[in-house]
Amino acid sequence: MSTLAHTMMTAARSADSGLASPGELDRYPYAEAPAADRVGAPVWEGADPELGRVSRRAAGSRGRGLHGQLVQQLGQMIVSGDLGADRPLVPEEIGQRFEVSRTVVRESLRVLEAKGLVSARPNVGTRVRPVSDWNLLDPDIIEWRAFGPQRDDQRRELSELRWTIEPLAARLAAGHGREDIQQRLADMVEIMGHTLSQGDALTFARADVEFHSLLIQVAGNRMLEHLSGIVSSALQVSGGPVTGCERPNETSLGHHARIVAALADGDGAAAETAMRQLLTVHPEVERVVPAPREH
Repeated sequence: MSTLAHTMMTAARSADSGLASPGELDRYPYAEAPAADRVGAPVWEGADPELGRVSRRAAGSRGRGLHGQLVQQLGQMIVSGDLGADRPLVPEEIGQRFEVSRTVVRESLRVLEAKGLVSARPNVGTRVRPVSDWNLLDPDIIEWRAFGPQRDDQRRELSELRWTIEPLAARLAAGHGREDIQQRLADMVEIMGHTLSQGDALTFARADVEFHSLLIQVAGNRMLEHLSGIVSSALQVSGGPVTGCERPNETSLGHHARIVAALADGDGAAAETAMRQLLTVHPEVERVVPAPREH
């Protein structure tokens, strides 16, 4: 087994156990709040049962600072429809419900505003924005939609988006002789092959995500490259319990290997065809949206 495969398998086992890998950071790079600001045992018997009901889950979030936890909870509530469009969000009320400081609430609302979920205006306050204003390509919103009432629409839309992006990326990538990236793609196929034989679905999924992200990055189109993170998110939340292509099997592995071979030959048409075969959804394969990932 290669050093790369060993490293990825170790990282996957750490993630599966809830332990952070070396150098792993929270998604939101905020400094940890003082002890006085930390989420404790909130009092939920307030006037707003929606905030109370969902915020009970905040204490169970792992690997996030307070800002990240609050963004996660409020974002899920907005995307699920618990907090509907034009709903006012009162910072003082949120701070009381989640027992966090005004600074934590203010910074969390700024993150949600950047995602298009809320808007803050003088003399109006902060309100939830309609779906048409959301940044639907934001990785967090992709995840929240995938595990909420819109899961079926999100899964279909992600699949359609990937069908649009990835075959083209594969064709373009064949025209860019980046040997370093091609070797990295071959390494991912090696890792997937090894983990398939070992029954290590988690590492297979991680290698799969990196494979597709790398392929888009080597396409030589900066606008497509900007979408690589979206494809990564799609792979993690759509399709079966492991990948957004197929369940890990020899057929899926073979399609990946054919893409690498086509890139090495500079055969764009073959690379595009192999990608389309990889993305084919078999009607008889039941697609189950997994439980939300812990952070």
